[in-house]
Amino acid sequence: MIAIIAQTSWQLPWVGLHNACPRKRPKISIPSSKTCHNISGSTTLMISCCESSKGTAITFSRRNLLSCALFFTVSSHVAVCDPHLAEAVPGYREYSDKFDGYAFKYPLNWIQVRGANADIFFRDPVNLDENVSVEITSPSSSRFNSVEDLGPPKSAGDRVLKQYLTEFMSTRLGVRRESNILSTSSRVADDGKLYYEIEVNVKSFANSNQLAVMPEDRIPQLEWDRRYLSVLGVENNCLYELRLQTPEKVFAQEENDLRQVMDSFRVVKISD
Repeated sequence: MIAIIAQTSWQLPWVGLHNACPRKRPKISIPSSKTCHNISGSTTLMISCCESSKGTAITFSRRNLLSCALFFTVSSHVAVCDPHLAEAVPGYREYSDKFDGYAFKYPLNWIQVRGANADIFFRDPVNLDENVSVEITSPSSSRFNSVEDLGPPKSAGDRVLKQYLTEFMSTRLGVRRESNILSTSSRVADDGKLYYEIEVNVKSFANSNQLAVMPEDRIPQLEWDRRYLSVLGVENNCLYELRLQTPEKVFAQEENDLRQVMDSFRVVKISD
Protein backbone atom coordinates (compact mmCIF):
# COMPACT_ATOMS: atom_id res chain seq x y z
CA MET A 1 0.00 0.00 0.00
CA ILE A 2 1.02 3.64 -0.51
CA ALA A 3 -0.46 6.23 1.81
CA ILE A 4 -0.68 9.80 0.52
CA ILE A 5 -1.08 12.54 3.10
CA ALA A 6 -2.65 15.76 1.76
CA GLN A 7 -1.33 18.95 3.37
CA THR A 8 -2.47 22.55 2.89
CA SER A 9 -1.82 25.18 0.23
CA TRP A 10 0.84 23.44 -1.89
CA GLN A 11 -0.74 23.83 -5.32
CA LEU A 12 0.40 21.43 -8.04
CA PRO A 13 -0.57 21.09 -11.71
CA TRP A 14 -3.29 18.71 -12.84
CA VAL A 15 -2.26 15.93 -15.15
CA GLY A 16 -4.61 13.71 -17.18
CA LEU A 17 -5.26 10.03 -16.66
CA HIS A 18 -2.86 9.02 -19.39
CA ASN A 19 0.04 9.92 -17.08
CA ALA A 20 -0.56 6.97 -14.76
CA CYS A 21 1.95 5.71 -12.27
CA PRO A 22 4.53 3.14 -13.37
CA ARG A 23 4.12 -0.43 -12.15
CA LYS A 24 7.11 -0.64 -9.86
CA ARG A 25 7.09 1.08 -6.49
CA PRO A 26 9.01 4.30 -7.14
CA LYS A 27 11.59 6.05 -5.05
CA ILE A 28 10.22 9.57 -5.15
CA SER A 29 11.91 12.70 -3.86
CA ILE A 30 9.80 15.75 -3.06
CA PRO A 31 11.25 19.28 -3.36
CA SER A 32 11.72 21.84 -0.54
CA SER A 33 10.59 20.61 2.86
CA LYS A 34 8.41 17.80 1.59
CA THR A 35 9.77 14.38 2.42
CA CYS A 36 9.45 10.80 1.31
CA HIS A 37 10.40 7.83 3.41
CA ASN A 38 9.80 4.08 3.52
CA ILE A 39 8.31 2.37 6.55
CA SER A 40 7.99 -1.44 6.47
CA GLY A 41 7.55 -1.58 2.71
CA SER A 42 5.13 1.35 2.57
CA THR A 43 5.79 4.77 1.09
CA THR A 44 4.43 7.97 2.62
CA LEU A 45 4.37 11.17 0.56
CA MET A 46 3.82 14.54 2.17
CA ILE A 47 2.05 16.47 -0.58
CA SER A 48 -0.86 18.85 -1.03
CA CYS A 49 -3.96 18.55 -3.18
CA CYS A 50 -5.64 21.54 -4.77
CA GLU A 51 -9.01 21.04 -3.10
CA SER A 52 -7.75 19.97 0.30
CA SER A 53 -7.76 22.33 3.25
CA LYS A 54 -6.91 19.76 5.90
CA GLY A 55 -4.46 16.89 6.02
CA THR A 56 -6.24 13.79 4.71
CA ALA A 57 -4.88 10.26 4.61
CA ILE A 58 -5.74 8.34 1.44
CA THR A 59 -4.76 4.71 1.00
CA PHE A 60 -4.57 3.20 -2.47
CA SER A 61 -4.44 -0.36 -3.65
CA ARG A 62 -1.76 -1.16 -6.22
CA ARG A 63 -4.16 -0.98 -9.18
CA ASN A 64 -5.97 2.13 -7.94
CA LEU A 65 -2.66 3.89 -7.46
CA LEU A 66 -1.74 3.04 -11.04
CA SER A 67 -5.11 4.36 -12.16
CA CYS A 68 -4.93 7.61 -10.21
CA ALA A 69 -4.07 10.75 -12.12
CA LEU A 70 -0.53 11.27 -10.95
CA PHE A 71 2.32 13.28 -12.31
CA PHE A 72 5.76 12.25 -11.23
CA THR A 73 9.06 10.93 -12.38
CA VAL A 74 11.37 8.79 -10.31
CA SER A 75 13.87 10.64 -8.10
CA SER A 76 13.31 14.21 -9.27
CA HIS A 77 9.68 15.18 -9.82
CA VAL A 78 6.51 15.76 -7.83
CA ALA A 79 3.49 13.53 -7.19
CA VAL A 80 -0.01 14.97 -7.30
CA CYS A 81 -3.35 13.29 -6.79
CA ASP A 82 -6.93 14.44 -6.60
CA PRO A 83 -8.22 13.02 -3.26
CA HIS A 84 -11.66 12.43 -4.80
CA LEU A 85 -10.35 10.40 -7.72
CA ALA A 86 -9.43 7.24 -5.81
CA GLU A 87 -13.05 6.48 -5.00
CA ALA A 88 -14.37 7.59 -8.39
CA VAL A 89 -12.02 5.39 -10.45
CA PRO A 90 -12.24 1.61 -9.87
CA GLY A 91 -9.07 0.88 -11.82
CA TYR A 92 -10.63 -0.15 -15.13
CA ARG A 93 -12.12 1.58 -18.12
CA GLU A 94 -14.82 0.01 -20.31
CA TYR A 95 -14.45 -0.24 -24.04
CA SER A 96 -17.75 -0.74 -25.87
CA ASP A 97 -17.99 -1.22 -29.63
CA LYS A 98 -21.68 -1.00 -30.52
CA PHE A 99 -20.91 -1.17 -34.24
CA ASP A 100 -19.11 -4.54 -34.04
CA GLY A 101 -21.01 -5.82 -31.00
CA TYR A 102 -18.73 -6.40 -28.01
CA ALA A 103 -17.53 -4.79 -24.79
CA PHE A 104 -14.90 -5.39 -22.10
CA LYS A 105 -12.97 -3.61 -19.38
CA TYR A 106 -9.23 -3.01 -19.37
CA PRO A 107 -6.76 -1.51 -16.85
CA LEU A 108 -7.01 2.25 -16.75
CA ASN A 109 -3.34 2.89 -17.42
CA TRP A 110 -3.25 0.78 -20.62
CA ILE A 111 -3.15 2.70 -23.90
CA GLN A 112 -4.68 2.00 -27.30
CA VAL A 113 -2.31 1.07 -30.11
CA ARG A 114 -3.57 1.86 -33.58
CA GLY A 115 -2.49 -0.05 -36.65
CA ALA A 116 -2.27 -3.39 -34.83
CA ASN A 117 -3.67 -6.36 -36.70
CA ALA A 118 -6.80 -6.60 -34.55
CA ASP A 119 -10.21 -4.96 -34.23
CA ILE A 120 -8.98 -3.22 -31.08
CA PHE A 121 -5.68 -3.37 -29.20
CA PHE A 122 -4.63 -2.02 -25.79
CA ARG A 123 -1.17 -2.33 -24.25
CA ASP A 124 0.48 -1.72 -20.91
CA PRO A 125 2.79 1.27 -21.58
CA VAL A 126 5.36 -0.04 -19.07
CA ASN A 127 5.32 -3.76 -19.85
CA LEU A 128 4.87 -3.84 -23.63
CA ASP A 129 4.48 -7.63 -23.68
CA GLU A 130 1.22 -7.31 -21.73
CA ASN A 131 -1.76 -6.47 -23.91
CA VAL A 132 -5.35 -7.23 -24.85
CA SER A 133 -6.99 -7.40 -28.27
CA VAL A 134 -10.20 -8.58 -29.91
CA GLU A 135 -10.50 -10.62 -33.11
CA ILE A 136 -13.77 -11.11 -35.02
CA THR A 137 -14.49 -13.58 -37.82
CA SER A 138 -16.23 -12.38 -40.95
CA PRO A 139 -19.85 -13.57 -41.30
CA SER A 140 -19.26 -13.87 -45.05
CA SER A 141 -16.60 -16.57 -44.56
CA SER A 142 -18.16 -18.49 -41.65
CA ARG A 143 -21.40 -18.27 -39.73
CA PHE A 144 -21.64 -19.26 -36.08
CA ASN A 145 -24.80 -19.87 -34.10
CA SER A 146 -23.13 -20.74 -30.81
CA VAL A 147 -19.65 -21.11 -29.39
CA GLU A 148 -20.53 -24.80 -29.17
CA ASP A 149 -20.08 -24.89 -32.95
CA LEU A 150 -16.36 -25.18 -32.09
CA GLY A 151 -17.04 -28.39 -30.19
CA PRO A 152 -16.29 -28.80 -26.48
CA PRO A 153 -13.84 -26.39 -24.79
CA LYS A 154 -10.94 -28.81 -25.30
CA SER A 155 -11.47 -28.78 -29.08
CA ALA A 156 -11.70 -25.01 -29.01
CA GLY A 157 -8.43 -24.94 -27.06
CA ASP A 158 -6.71 -27.01 -29.75
CA ARG A 159 -7.94 -24.55 -32.35
CA VAL A 160 -6.75 -21.52 -30.38
CA LEU A 161 -3.30 -23.02 -29.79
CA LYS A 162 -2.93 -23.95 -33.46
CA GLN A 163 -3.78 -20.38 -34.43
CA TYR A 164 -1.17 -18.97 -32.06
CA LEU A 165 1.53 -21.30 -33.38
CA THR A 166 0.64 -20.36 -36.95
CA GLU A 167 1.03 -16.68 -36.11
CA PHE A 168 4.36 -17.32 -34.36
CA MET A 169 5.93 -19.26 -37.21
CA SER A 170 9.47 -18.07 -37.87
CA THR A 171 11.81 -18.47 -40.83
CA ARG A 172 14.90 -17.99 -38.66
CA LEU A 173 17.26 -20.92 -38.32
CA GLY A 174 17.25 -22.74 -35.01
CA VAL A 175 13.99 -21.32 -33.68
CA ARG A 176 11.80 -23.74 -31.76
CA ARG A 177 8.47 -23.29 -30.00
CA GLU A 178 7.19 -25.26 -27.04
CA SER A 179 3.49 -24.99 -26.26
CA ASN A 180 0.79 -26.59 -24.17
CA ILE A 181 -2.82 -26.01 -23.21
CA LEU A 182 -3.04 -25.15 -19.52
CA SER A 183 -6.82 -25.10 -19.11
CA THR A 184 -10.09 -25.01 -21.01
CA SER A 185 -13.48 -24.21 -19.51
CA SER A 186 -16.93 -22.80 -20.24
CA ARG A 187 -19.17 -20.42 -18.34
CA VAL A 188 -22.53 -18.74 -18.72
CA ALA A 189 -22.19 -15.02 -18.04
CA ASP A 190 -24.79 -12.67 -16.61
CA ASP A 191 -26.01 -11.94 -20.15
CA GLY A 192 -27.12 -15.57 -20.41
CA LYS A 193 -24.58 -16.40 -23.13
CA LEU A 194 -22.06 -19.20 -23.18
CA TYR A 195 -18.36 -18.34 -23.30
CA TYR A 196 -15.29 -20.54 -23.59
CA GLU A 197 -12.07 -19.67 -21.75
CA ILE A 198 -8.73 -21.02 -22.96
CA GLU A 199 -5.28 -20.67 -21.38
CA VAL A 200 -2.09 -21.69 -23.17
CA ASN A 201 1.63 -21.27 -22.63
CA VAL A 202 4.09 -20.75 -25.46
CA LYS A 203 7.87 -20.65 -25.13
CA SER A 204 10.27 -19.58 -27.86
CA PHE A 205 13.83 -20.89 -28.06
CA ALA A 206 16.60 -19.84 -30.44
CA ASN A 207 20.13 -21.15 -30.91
CA SER A 208 22.88 -18.90 -29.60
CA ASN A 209 24.97 -19.62 -32.72
CA GLN A 210 22.55 -20.41 -35.52
CA LEU A 211 25.22 -20.97 -38.20
CA ALA A 212 27.47 -23.26 -36.14
CA VAL A 213 28.35 -26.54 -37.86
CA MET A 214 28.55 -28.71 -34.76
CA PRO A 215 25.31 -29.35 -32.84
CA GLU A 216 27.05 -28.80 -29.49
CA ASP A 217 27.84 -25.23 -30.61
CA ARG A 218 24.18 -24.48 -31.27
CA ILE A 219 22.92 -23.95 -27.74
CA PRO A 220 19.18 -23.24 -27.47
CA GLN A 221 18.31 -20.26 -25.30
CA LEU A 222 14.91 -19.09 -24.07
CA GLU A 223 13.76 -15.97 -25.97
CA TRP A 224 10.39 -15.49 -24.32
CA ASP A 225 7.85 -17.34 -22.20
CA ARG A 226 4.26 -16.08 -22.36
CA ARG A 227 0.79 -16.89 -21.07
CA TYR A 228 -2.10 -16.42 -23.49
CA LEU A 229 -5.68 -16.22 -22.26
CA SER A 230 -8.61 -16.28 -24.67
CA VAL A 231 -12.33 -15.80 -24.19
CA LEU A 232 -14.55 -16.99 -27.05
CA GLY A 233 -18.14 -15.91 -27.63
CA VAL A 234 -20.61 -15.95 -30.51
CA GLU A 235 -23.09 -13.29 -31.58
CA ASN A 236 -24.21 -11.73 -34.87
CA ASN A 237 -23.16 -14.97 -36.63
CA CYS A 238 -19.54 -14.14 -35.75
CA LEU A 239 -16.96 -15.71 -33.48
CA TYR A 240 -15.41 -13.15 -31.12
CA GLU A 241 -12.11 -13.78 -29.36
CA LEU A 242 -10.72 -11.64 -26.55
CA ARG A 243 -6.96 -12.23 -26.35
CA LEU A 244 -4.78 -11.43 -23.38
CA GLN A 245 -1.00 -11.79 -23.41
CA THR A 246 1.42 -11.51 -20.50
CA PRO A 247 4.94 -12.73 -19.71
CA GLU A 248 4.79 -15.92 -17.66
CA LYS A 249 7.14 -14.45 -15.05
CA VAL A 250 4.62 -11.76 -14.06
CA PHE A 251 1.43 -13.78 -14.53
CA ALA A 252 1.01 -14.61 -10.85
CA GLN A 253 1.37 -10.93 -9.96
CA GLU A 254 -1.05 -9.78 -12.67
CA GLU A 255 -3.49 -12.70 -12.63
CA ASN A 256 -6.29 -10.97 -10.72
CA ASP A 257 -6.28 -7.99 -13.09
CA LEU A 258 -6.22 -10.22 -16.17
CA ARG A 259 -9.11 -12.33 -14.87
CA GLN A 260 -11.13 -9.16 -14.35
CA VAL A 261 -10.66 -8.35 -18.02
CA MET A 262 -11.63 -11.88 -19.05
CA ASP A 263 -14.76 -11.89 -16.89
CA SER A 264 -15.87 -8.54 -18.30
CA PHE A 265 -15.92 -9.62 -21.94
CA ARG A 266 -19.42 -9.60 -23.51
CA VAL A 267 -20.68 -10.03 -27.04
CA VAL A 268 -23.66 -7.85 -27.93
CA LYS A 269 -26.42 -8.14 -30.50
CA ILE A 270 -26.04 -5.45 -33.15
CA SER A 271 -29.17 -3.44 -33.74
CA ASP A 272 -30.59 -3.58 -37.26
